[in-house]
Amino acid sequence: MTYSGQNRMSLNRAVPLSPPLRLESIEKIAVFRALQIGDMLCAVPALRALRAAFPHAHVTLVGLPWATQFARRFRAYIDDFAAFPGHPALPEQPAQEERIPGFYRDMRERRFDLALQMHGSGQISNTIVRGFGARENAGFVLAEDDAPRSELFVDYPESGAEPLRLLRLPQHLGAPADDADLEFPLAPEDEQELRATGIGAGLQAGRYICIHPGARMRRRCWPPQLFAQVADTLAREYDMPIVLTGAGSEADLTAAIAACMRTPAVDAALSMSIGAMAALMSKTSLLICNDTGVSHIASGLKLPSVVVFGTADMERWGPLDRVRHRCVRGADGAEAILSQARSLLDATGQRLDAAAIPGPVQ
Repeated sequence: MTYSGQNRMSLNRAVPLSPPLRLESIEKIAVFRALQIGDMLCAVPALRALRAAFPHAHVTLVGLPWATQFARRFRAYIDDFAAFPGHPALPEQPAQEERIPGFYRDMRERRFDLALQMHGSGQISNTIVRGFGARENAGFVLAEDDAPRSELFVDYPESGAEPLRLLRLPQHLGAPADDADLEFPLAPEDEQELRATGIGAGLQAGRYICIHPGARMRRRCWPPQLFAQVADTLAREYDMPIVLTGAGSEADLTAAIAACMRTPAVDAALSMSIGAMAALMSKTSLLICNDTGVSHIASGLKLPSVVVFGTADMERWGPLDRVRHRCVRGADGAEAILSQARSLLDATGQRLDAAAIPGPVQ
């Protein structure tokens, strides 16, 4: 993994526990981060650091309803899940006004020892977390915010990669925070679901290329005709099939790419779980995707990838490992993406016909 010197120094600097917080007194922790898959995966290093600091504490993730599956996947760090009903000022989901009073009542009844705000700068989210009624609150706060705050709060980082930003909070609390690696553990049910789709039939592990053209916000998507150009070129040069991945709602994007391609492609835009899609990607030689949650799944799987960025902050949202994962501006055109894709494939000898080709995807 390649970090900048500044990032490495900030990770390794130990900060003693603030006086009000005693490790042995913390038995129940709430972590508030109500965001989508990519943002949640960026928080895994911070969750891992919390578990190391509080190995016996009962940790409850408070997040968007979908994240119950995230909590199950990361059960090594999360013991329980509470669905957040939303807030009028937060854009991630419409606020379910009728559920809000009961939600806060439930949070207070849980009697958390510590509630952590890991949802942005705290302008809105600190008020939300204070409503949990925990004995101690900690989190991020804007440096210019002159409101009274305890020593457990830390200035919200205005720069740096998202996993490193989030690690500053457990670091401030005294947790070991020197590991920024992302994870995406696969479960047997992921493989079972993938087999049930039949998509893996005929694909050889390590001998296909995945292209993921979608994103939660369509304005982030690179044009289908350019994805098709990249796909055709790689299929021809490396003699490997192209697998177009996506959610069922993104079938129009994969269909548009397939229509532009001169070579056949496997269209895998199906209503499958994130885990099954990750299982399919885990056996590919290369993933090419937009700047979206799938790029963080690739980081967690240690899967070589080329991430196509629009105008988003590449320093914040790009993978930390810039050897295994390459970031390219879509405005630079298809040849820039192809150059990085060739570099990754050639590094593993994919252009050459291997004497022993791995078996089929199960």
